[in-house]
Amino acid sequence: MKTLLSLGTLALLGLNLQPAFAGTAADSYNLVEKGRYLAVLGDCTACHTVPGQAPFSGGVAIETPFGKLVGANITPDPETGLGRWSFEDFLAVMSTGHSRGGKRLYGAMPFTAYTKVRREDNLALWAYLQTLQPVHNPVETNQLPFPFSVRTSLIGWNWLNFTQGEFVPAPDKSAQWNRGAYLVEGLGHCGTCHTPKNLIGGDDNDHFLAGANLQGWVAPDITANSHSGIGQWSTEDLVQYLKTGANRFDIASGPMAEAVENSTQHWTDEDLLAVAVYLKDGAAGKASPAPVAATDAAMVAGKAIYADRCSACHVSSGAGVKNLFPTLAAAPLVNNDDPTSLIRVVLAGSRAGGTDAAPTTPAMPSFAWNLSDDNIADVLTYVRNTWGNAAAPVTTSQVADLRKELAQ
Repeated sequence: MKTLLSLGTLALLGLNLQPAFAGTAADSYNLVEKGRYLAVLGDCTACHTVPGQAPFSGGVAIETPFGKLVGANITPDPETGLGRWSFEDFLAVMSTGHSRGGKRLYGAMPFTAYTKVRREDNLALWAYLQTLQPVHNPVETNQLPFPFSVRTSLIGWNWLNFTQGEFVPAPDKSAQWNRGAYLVEGLGHCGTCHTPKNLIGGDDNDHFLAGANLQGWVAPDITANSHSGIGQWSTEDLVQYLKTGANRFDIASGPMAEAVENSTQHWTDEDLLAVAVYLKDGAAGKASPAPVAATDAAMVAGKAIYADRCSACHVSSGAGVKNLFPTLAAAPLVNNDDPTSLIRVVLAGSRAGGTDAAPTTPAMPSFAWNLSDDNIADVLTYVRNTWGNAAAPVTTSQVADLRKELAQ
């Protein structure tokens, strides 16, 4: 999306930002352009823009285990958006999780990560939001059922799950590593999807980035674990995936495909590399489990199904075809404890790989019509325990449950 700024708009912007910011029209323009990029880094579109509707006018439904929340209108409309807010109001949302008037926000708004964003970056983001076309669009953000709709419960939630404070660079790490950490832990809020949740929906930071189930998809382990994480990926693999939505290990689907389309493909190469350096520097994690025996009945049946239905694209060794079909051997998503995404892709297929930044590749077809629940459980058990992979067997009931959910 492009926003056209006249000198008059910039002058007004400078007035609106007083006393937080004062400068020339050129300074204001630079501040807005910085904010535009920060909005992309934070993928604000994901929660605040309904496809086909006005940018940032809200209305995106966010399904949580406790009910539905809806992304707010963050255009500068005075009645239904942020038009009557000050920068300090906006800063309170980002840094403390409190909306205008002291209203506490739910964790679906990732203020637990945004609190790490520096004040000067919040100022640039705010400056950019002021240039958006105001859109009158009333949004009722809290659609949770009682008792979750009562915001006073968030006092305890925050006490257990929220630590306020800007990002503090690690003095023993490089500037590049610290930039990656700032993006992953802060505005990029990678942990919001990739960190498992506790019983009340907060991040289990003892297992930061170790993977989680998100709206029927698995946000995989992106720690440096060489078995279930990205330990075997190079920094180039990570940059390629974030920039194009595909590499030799995986093709983005579901929410991650949307994140690539709306956000990461537009990041600078320097920021992508910084994130890769930071992620690759993590702890190796837990040891690999023992694979299911090749003589197991599910493995024997799965091997035959794989040869018949899967090997033409992913080849008999599970190595895939470069730039066309991802490898299944030593792939983090395949080795993940949760097979939900694998089951979903086999049942429903996936969109063609690639984004605006990469050529379209053949898509994974749906096999729901000609593979039974037993067939899918067997073939995925085989895939998850062959070519160096090792993971728990997939059960027929797991497939049946997801098939039923997708049919609704």
